[in-house]
Amino acid sequence: MDKTLREQLQFVIDNKTKPLGALGQLEAIALQAGQVQQSMQPVIRNPHIVVFAGDHGIAATGLVNPYPQEVTAQMVLNFMNGGAAINVFCRQHGIELSIVDAGVNYDFNPDSSHAAFGHGRQPKGQFISAKIGHGTRNYMEAPAMTTEELLQAMAEGERIVDEIFLSGCNTIGFGEMGIGNTSSASLIMSAITGISIEACVGRGTGADAGQLGIKTTTLKSVFDLYRHVLQNKKGPQLAHAILNTMGGFEIAMMTGAYGKAAERRMLIIVDGFIATAALLCARLMREDITDYCIYAHASGEQGHKRMLEYLKAEPVLNLGMRLGEGTGAALAIPLVQSAVNFLNEMASFESAGVSEKEKAAGLSTR
Repeated sequence: MDKTLREQLQFVIDNKTKPLGALGQLEAIALQAGQVQQSMQPVIRNPHIVVFAGDHGIAATGLVNPYPQEVTAQMVLNFMNGGAAINVFCRQHGIELSIVDAGVNYDFNPDSSHAAFGHGRQPKGQFISAKIGHGTRNYMEAPAMTTEELLQAMAEGERIVDEIFLSGCNTIGFGEMGIGNTSSASLIMSAITGISIEACVGRGTGADAGQLGIKTTTLKSVFDLYRHVLQNKKGPQLAHAILNTMGGFEIAMMTGAYGKAAERRMLIIVDGFIATAALLCARLMREDITDYCIYAHASGEQGHKRMLEYLKAEPVLNLGMRLGEGTGAALAIPLVQSAVNFLNEMASFESAGVSEKEKAAGLSTR
């Protein structure tokens, strides 16, 4: 990032009619937005959330998930009908929404009434078919996907983001849907951070204590199965090996999407546990990718706090949410907009006619 631009932006922020640092994290967000966009007057243009959906072979066993695999397709239909939380929040805040079939074990008909996004309730929503397969393989028995499938998934993520960028968007968030995907995210987290599986695994869609124990034991055995594949690998090679063996089509597609968003200098709003797992993979391929990222919230999923600590990231919100779908990103985008607005519209001490003496004596006491 440009050091001179950073200093200029910081000067403008510090000289708004407020005590130094009084707008807290909004000031850091405004600074980051200006640096990403290489502008003293950054703008949030046509914000967009993309929800990637995919099924996981291990979900068919019932060992890691209290809900059946069929729920993935049912929830995608709910998205398409405009009835999910992400639809509600996107409608409320004027955020465009795309739903991507990355690999759901169901064949959707985008021309059916389901694709109407709630008969007009969902503004500018679209269904994107980018199916790599009808779910990944059960990684207890074989690697989740082939190298060809992995590369195809990442390329689709890049293509989707590029099309959104070319439509006039400069701020993007990613969500997901896939029964069993917290298991993949836990494995990815452990493989990259070195944190134990026990500390990475959470309750997902609502596992009770007994189910959590079975889930943890199962994932420890999966990790041991592929440990030798990951040894001595770094960077992109490690990311590919992890996604190939333990990933999901939606996570792989999101990984590619992150990379393209950074390449296009978009502001990236990172959602929760699964979205951050995909970011960890993307970071292995592009180390500076986090320069473009704003972390929407701290998920209620236990591993997410440790993920954020590993990334030295400060989330915007901490509401105990663990829904996924990009819901945290949708709630954070209006705050990002507020940060940009104060930078562009708030008076400076000079323009407001406030003297340096008044600045020190009056505002610093608040």
